[in-house]
Amino acid sequence: MKPRILVIEDEMIMRVTLEDALTAQGYTVRSCERGQQGVDAYEETPFDLVLTDVRLPDINGLEVLRRLREIDETSVIILMTAFGTIKDAVDAMKLGAFDYITKPFSLEELGLIIKRALQVKAMREENIRLKRDLSQCFSYPNIIGESDEMKKLFALIDRVSRTDSTVLLSGESGTGKELIASTIHYHSTRKDKPMIKINCGALPENLIESELFGYEKGAFTGATKRKPGRFELAHGGSIFLDEVGDLPLQTQVKLLRVLQDGTFEPLGGTESITVDVRIIAATNKDLHKEVKEGRFREDLYYRLSVIPLNIPPLRNRREDIPLLIEHFLKRYNSRYGKNLRFSKEAITTLMGYDFPGNVRELENIVERVVTLSENNPVRKEDLPEHITGKDGSAEAEPLSLNEVAQEAEKNHIIRILRETGGNRTRAAEILGISRKTLWEKINLYRIKI
Repeated sequence: MKPRILVIEDEMIMRVTLEDALTAQGYTVRSCERGQQGVDAYEETPFDLVLTDVRLPDINGLEVLRRLREIDETSVIILMTAFGTIKDAVDAMKLGAFDYITKPFSLEELGLIIKRALQVKAMREENIRLKRDLSQCFSYPNIIGESDEMKKLFALIDRVSRTDSTVLLSGESGTGKELIASTIHYHSTRKDKPMIKINCGALPENLIESELFGYEKGAFTGATKRKPGRFELAHGGSIFLDEVGDLPLQTQVKLLRVLQDGTFEPLGGTESITVDVRIIAATNKDLHKEVKEGRFREDLYYRLSVIPLNIPPLRNRREDIPLLIEHFLKRYNSRYGKNLRFSKEAITTLMGYDFPGNVRELENIVERVVTLSENNPVRKEDLPEHITGKDGSAEAEPLSLNEVAQEAEKNHIIRILRETGGNRTRAAEILGISRKTLWEKINLYRIKI
């Protein structure tokens, strides 16, 4: 649709000139002689932009501006005057005018201002739309469940979201801790501020501190300029510390200080930075055990777990599985242009499975089935063999040397992780690889400890 412009101008020649010129530029134009006529016209049908003279026969342009902003605070208004003063310009901008142009002006100059104003309006509307979509994306309907466990969780999320308290989310991998953290943020008073996420287990130990707290120029070789850390970027909003149990002890000390008084020094810095950040942390480890074994600070644990939320594994809320299947089916049917549904037998089979990978594993199964299945409804036989109980060894193809090596590597990593109680730093040392490489292999092999 063509942008709609309202022109309010009492001089007939000027009014007709503007109407003709703007129409020729592709706009839909309506013109009024008096200020109140313009206000009434806007109330009847909002316009994309209003161009009004300051001196009008009834109410002046500043009053028009004020009334239009009361009707619609997002209205874009440009004022015109033959008697421009600095005071008038300042008053207009204070009241929310987009710009102020002094007569006589060229139609080319006015055209550029209008084009810029409409671009800014489009950006504002896109911003509003994105924030609305983001809020909807993390609304409760996207956390699927009607079980008693989930109803209790929804009630806690509702209460927690209205506070600024630190939250500790615990639960197995794949239970949706990141989604719940995002939901808490986007239902809080901080929803219009940043939410910064960091996976503490995904970064090498020597980089975690600089990622969280930043560094000053010259702090180390290669630090050619100052870099703000995640806490500084999250100022006013929230920070999500995933896998917080993997933080090195030295970094835990610095995090404790941020929790206590909101201050820290970047690497190489001498002056403290103060931030206002809500911390939401998550872990799939037993932090009580980590504290007892000296791998996690007790004082930090109590600071983080002001409000502890435990996310139940999928096997403890099996009645939610059909709802989740339906939810993921809608997503992947839409993505792949299909209209599949699951048979009752297939759903019953999935409800009998323990899902060590939790909701994430179920989503992967649904995507795989939608991608590969040619049967509608999806049958039990279309599900992965480890779920249906089929051995499949008689039909299995011989493994290549590379596949054998990968399987051996995977099993060895699992054994070392179990021996170290899931401590990735210690496991990486034993395996002779970096913490980051270990994290990549855990993801590659989909290892759940």
